[in-house]
Amino acid sequence: MQVKQTIIGSRGSELALWQANHIKSKLLKLGLDPVIKVIKTKGDKFQDLSFDKIEGKGFFTKEIENSLLNKNIDLAVHSLKDLETEQPKGLCIAAVPKREDPADTLLINLKSVDKSRLLEVAKNSIIGTSSARRKNQLLLFREDVTIKDLRGNVPTRINKLRKGDYDAIVLARAGLNRLEIDLSEFYAIDLPTNYFIPAPAQGALGIQIREEDTKLKELLLKINDNNSFENVDFERKILKGIGGGCHSPFGAFSKISQDGTRNTWISFAENANQIPIRFISKSNNFESIVKKVQSKIIPSSIWISRDLKKDSIFRKVIKKNNHKITDESLIKLDSKNINSLPDCDWIFLNSAFALDSILHLKTDFNMKKIAAFGPATAKHIQKNGLNVDFIGLGTPVEVAEQFDSIISSKEIVFIPSSNKSLGTVQGILKESNKKY
Repeated sequence: MQVKQTIIGSRGSELALWQANHIKSKLLKLGLDPVIKVIKTKGDKFQDLSFDKIEGKGFFTKEIENSLLNKNIDLAVHSLKDLETEQPKGLCIAAVPKREDPADTLLINLKSVDKSRLLEVAKNSIIGTSSARRKNQLLLFREDVTIKDLRGNVPTRINKLRKGDYDAIVLARAGLNRLEIDLSEFYAIDLPTNYFIPAPAQGALGIQIREEDTKLKELLLKINDNNSFENVDFERKILKGIGGGCHSPFGAFSKISQDGTRNTWISFAENANQIPIRFISKSNNFESIVKKVQSKIIPSSIWISRDLKKDSIFRKVIKKNNHKITDESLIKLDSKNINSLPDCDWIFLNSAFALDSILHLKTDFNMKKIAAFGPATAKHIQKNGLNVDFIGLGTPVEVAEQFDSIISSKEIVFIPSSNKSLGTVQGILKESNKKY
């Protein structure tokens, strides 16, 4: 018996066709006979306009949805972050396959790299993006950069960077992974999702069908990933609750931790040039998160036990709503009686402050091996032009045990530390290894 063809609607970009073919291969395994029909959308027709200048919603999806409603296609494959949260009457999301990496990637031309700066891009760089969300967060972290609109498919955007139209551009890691693009000519940074918060449902595909096609809906459940579906659905419910769209300066990323707690990171602003509201929620109730965004609830007075720089991101976000912040370090540096580094093989640094306390000492630090308590300390060390030979991960005890296992019995370790330090690392190292 001949199987009836299942028509997949898709945009015609290289990435959209990869996504459509990805779903096509899954449908073949389910016994269907899928074919792909390319549909041009408003977003494809106006390549020279930034997203906020294209009128109407769903400018990457409306024409495809109309084809679905008119029964010219049987299902549509969308980048779910482009799909409006309010489904047209008669349509539904039947499945969300396993989500790709949701992070954003900053691609930097090699001549524009500056590892001493936040985001590791040179001062006054031109960064390409047409996303209000990306622009909003880039300007939060780096007020000196200039944002320039960037349109076109993924290869086109990368070629514009290659030609020198931009110093750096921001792209979704999911698209780069799917197209398997060689990025070796650039300096690429994957921006952590709890730091540079992605768009709701970024990295996920949504398979949209007619609500009435119950048999197809039941079949598509076989390619649905429940965890991915639940996470992106939670993010999209928050977006819908605040009344945002795919070109709003709004980021939301939600996932369940190993202990079963739902963690959701939020970044929201009224416009791209405004300092955003940012917080993490552990609530399983999306409505409570929506209320927090809408009421702008953050603490009215905050004390932090360290001195903040004038351009501190923390300071900017808190002071945005005129809330009071008191910053005062509980640790005071006093190293006036130390003029040179003690004789040692290793320097173990448990904080950025520990490095700053010894930088004035007369020594060639690159002649020593350097250990860092964790990735944040390691990054601070590297920004000062020094190599890091060991990076600890985990609790203080775990880091101490990791470090103890790699040093020889004859190696001497210098550990600059506060007189109030708990001394966890010192307590695990052999006495013959230690020098203070």
